[in-house]
Amino acid sequence: MAQLKPSSATSGFFQALPVVPPQYTALSASSSSTSSPSITDDPVFARVLSLYLPSPIPSEITKHLHDFSRLVLSPSTLRHTVDCETNQPTLHPLTTFGEENKTSPLRTSEGWRALKRIQTAAGVVGYGYPHYTIHSTFNRRIHQFATLHLWHGTAALATCPMAMTDGAAVLLRRHLSDPDDDADQPGRADVFLESYHRLISLDPAYAWTSGQWMTERTGGSDVSGTETVARRMTPTEIESDTQTNRDKDAHGLPLGPWTVSGFKWFSSATDADMAILLGQTDKGLSAFYAPLRRRVGHLHHLHSPSSSSAASRTGTETEMNGIRPTRLKSKLGTRGLPTAELEIRGMRAYLIGREGQGVKEISSILNITRLHTASAAAGYLARGLAVSRAYTRVRRVQGGLLSENAQHLSWMASETVKYAADTHLVFLGVALLGASEQGHDAVVGAGNGTRGAAENVLVPREKSRIDVLLRILTPVMKARVSLNSVAGLRECMESLGGVGYCENNEDGGVMNLARLFRDSVVGTIWEGTTSVMAEDVLRVVKNEKKFKQGDDALDMVFGCWTRAVLQAVGATFEAECQVVLNRYNVLRDTVDKLGVQELLRRGRELLEHIEAVACACLLMYDACTDGDEVAAAIARRWVRMIALPPDVAKLHIDDVWQKEAEMDRRIFLGSDTTSTPPAQARL
Repeated sequence: MAQLKPSSATSGFFQALPVVPPQYTALSASSSSTSSPSITDDPVFARVLSLYLPSPIPSEITKHLHDFSRLVLSPSTLRHTVDCETNQPTLHPLTTFGEENKTSPLRTSEGWRALKRIQTAAGVVGYGYPHYTIHSTFNRRIHQFATLHLWHGTAALATCPMAMTDGAAVLLRRHLSDPDDDADQPGRADVFLESYHRLISLDPAYAWTSGQWMTERTGGSDVSGTETVARRMTPTEIESDTQTNRDKDAHGLPLGPWTVSGFKWFSSATDADMAILLGQTDKGLSAFYAPLRRRVGHLHHLHSPSSSSAASRTGTETEMNGIRPTRLKSKLGTRGLPTAELEIRGMRAYLIGREGQGVKEISSILNITRLHTASAAAGYLARGLAVSRAYTRVRRVQGGLLSENAQHLSWMASETVKYAADTHLVFLGVALLGASEQGHDAVVGAGNGTRGAAENVLVPREKSRIDVLLRILTPVMKARVSLNSVAGLRECMESLGGVGYCENNEDGGVMNLARLFRDSVVGTIWEGTTSVMAEDVLRVVKNEKKFKQGDDALDMVFGCWTRAVLQAVGATFEAECQVVLNRYNVLRDTVDKLGVQELLRRGRELLEHIEAVACACLLMYDACTDGDEVAAAIARRWVRMIALPPDVAKLHIDDVWQKEAEMDRRIFLGSDTTSTPPAQARL
C-alpha cells in the first residue's frame, strides 16, 4: 500500500486564483470580435448602454469605457483600494503644545487621495456636463454614470464626495444667472462661477469636491430641528477680517458676508474643498455655500510640511474656515471615507437663493445624491457577480468544476436577473435626468438604430412628465436597489464559500466581497432610509396634483408610461404584460382607496410595486429591441418573480428542466459556456 503524503503550508492542493475580466469590452477594441459570442463580461451593462446612446455608440465613449474598465482592475489602482481599508483616516485635533490644530486636523491615506484623483480625471462628475461633451446629441448623464458603474467596485466609496460634488454643481448652476446678487452679497457671482467650474473639472490639480452638511443630533432626514444658526456679519466684523487679510478663501476667492455656527452630527466629505449646508436664519431654514479653508494672512516662510497645497502655491497660510472636527465615526464599512462630527464656529459663507428656502434649495442635491446611491448599489453587485462568475469557472468541487453544478447556476442566474432589473432601473433614472437637463429631442434624436432610439418609448416627450416620472422613481431606486444590493452581495459571498466571508486584501483585494458587502449597507441609510423613501414617494403619488383636476401623478405619469411600454412589447410578451398590468392595477387601487395614514404604514409595499412594474417594463422592452434569447429569458423570469399568486397560472413555465438549466448557465456565465476563464494576466 502506497504511503499517504500529507499536505503542508507549501505543498498539496492550491485553488487557482480566479481572474476577474474587464466588465466592458468595446467591439472595435477586441482583438478577435468573433472569437467568442460573449464580447463582455457583463452583457447587461452593454445592453443598457446601447439602449440610451446613439447607434453606433461614439468611439470616444466606447474607448473611454473600454480603457477605464481595465484601469479599475489594474494592480496599481487596486493597491489604493486596499490602502483605504488598512490605513484609515485619523484625527489630530491638537498641536504639540495643546493648542487647537486649525491647519491639518484630518489626515487621510494616500490611497484615498489617489482614488479621488483617478475618478476626477475619469469624469465621474465632469462627463455629465456640457463643457466636456464629445458629441452634442447624446445623453451626457449616461456616459457619466456608465463610468461610475465600472468604478464603484474599486472606488472604496471615494464616490461619496463625488455624489455631493455633482449635486453641488447642479445647485450652483441654477444660481449662476441670479440677478443683482453682488449688490447684496459682493463677489458671490464670481465665487459661484469659479466654484462651479472647479466642481466639474477633469483636472485633479484644479478640481474641487463638495460636502453636504445637513444631519444634526436632532434628526437625520428631518431637518426641521436644525440647530445651526446663521446671521449677517456686521460691517465692523467684515472690515476686521479685511484688515487682517482673513477675507479670502484658500484660493483667493472672497468669503461671504454670512457667519454660520452649529454642530453637524455626520459629514462624509470632511476633506472636501467646499460645503453646502443648512442653517437657521430669522426667516427660517436657509442654504449656504462655504469654502472649507480660508487664508490667515501672509506667510513669510513655509515652516511646516503640513502646510496645504494652496499655501504652497499662493505664499499664504491657510486654516479651516471655522470648522473643528471633534470625532471620526467608527463605521461598519466605508472605512477610507472620513466621516466626522463637526463643530462650526464663525464659518464665513454665502447665502444660496432666498432666506427660508433652504429645503427647496437642498432638494436638488438630494435628488442627485440619491441617484448616485442607487448607482453605487448596482455597481457593487456588478463586481460581486463578476467575482462569483470568475470563482465559478475555476473552483473544483466533488471532482468537477462549480460551473457544472446545476443548483449553483440556477441560484446565481436568479441573482443575475435581479441585477439586470436593478441596473435597467438605475439607468432609466439616469436617462430621465439627462433628458430633463438637455431636452428630450437632444438625447432621443441621437438614436439611429432600434436600440439607440429607445428613449422614444422609455422617456416621455414633455419635460413636466419627465420630471414627475423621475421624482417618483428616484426614491424607489434609492431604496429598492440599495436593499437588493445588500442581499445580492450576501449571496455572492456565500457563493464563494468560506473565502467569501474573509477580508481578502491579498492579490489587490479583488476577492474581498466582505468589503463590498460592508460598504453596500450604507446605501440603505445614507440620504434617507427605506422608510423615508417610502414617505417621499407617497408625497408624490397621493398629494401632488400635476395635471388636470382629479388626476394624480401616479396614473397620469407612471401609469401612462407603463401602458405605453406594455403596448410596445405586447406582441412578444402577451401573458407577461397581463401580469404586469395586474400588478400595476393593485398599486393604483391601493393608492386610490387607502387613506394617507394606512398608506404610510404600508409604504414599503408601494416601493415594491413600483419597482416590480418598472423593471418588468424595462426588461421586456430591452428584449424586444433585438429578440435576444437570453434577454427575453431574463424578462420572463423577472415577471415570474414578481407575479402575484393569481397571476402565476397565467404564465407558461417550461417543464423541460434541462432547457432551463442551460439558460441558467447563459444568464449567469454568458453565452460563452466554456469553463476555461479568458486569457488574461492575473492581478
